[in-house]
Amino acid sequence: MSAVTGPTSTPPAESAPGQVPGPVPPAGYTVPQQAGYPRPVYLQPPPLAPNGMPLADFFSRLGAYLIDGLIMGAIGAVVAIPLVIWWVFTFVTEVETIQTSADGTVDFDGSDFAGLIWGYLAIFGVMIIVQLVVAYFYLVEFTWRSGQTIGKRVVKLKIVPVDPAAERTRGMLAKRWLVEQGGALIPFFSYVDGLWQLWDKPLQQCLHDKAARTVVVKIG
Repeated sequence: MSAVTGPTSTPPAESAPGQVPGPVPPAGYTVPQQAGYPRPVYLQPPPLAPNGMPLADFFSRLGAYLIDGLIMGAIGAVVAIPLVIWWVFTFVTEVETIQTSADGTVDFDGSDFAGLIWGYLAIFGVMIIVQLVVAYFYLVEFTWRSGQTIGKRVVKLKIVPVDPAAERTRGMLAKRWLVEQGGALIPFFSYVDGLWQLWDKPLQQCLHDKAARTVVVKIG
């Protein structure tokens, strides 16, 4: 006589790739990582600089750039605004001295007006020079020892050399400044420079970073 056996239980087969996953495991149970399955994007480790520190992301660098731009603009305005006020006052005074004769002709000295135009161009040139000087002292002399501008301190970023064994130097910061300021003379270069980090791998450098052999890292 053969023994009657009940239904045998078989372990569930593993789901093949592409199949609908099974029930969600209970709380406290950790699903082991299976070979061949990439880790979700939100669990990927942040990209690191050669010294092991996390690289600064685009929006953090943009925030620091905007803060620094406001600071440098305010410093430059201290010199620029008085010059512009002086030129406007001179221009208005010159216009008021133009006299109209009885027959409607205007007594106008073209040389005086040309002098005003040249004065305006001179003021514009002085404003550019002042802005370059302010940018140099702020982005180079003020920054090279600590690696931080005020904007970078606010968002907790720092400029470091690509080579972990190298020291940050004034020359590195000067190269960054030259590329940023000199490149501004080329149409759209500043946009390309700032956006370059979005597709640069693996160090997420802007063009001025590449010229100076530096990277920007998070310290917070």
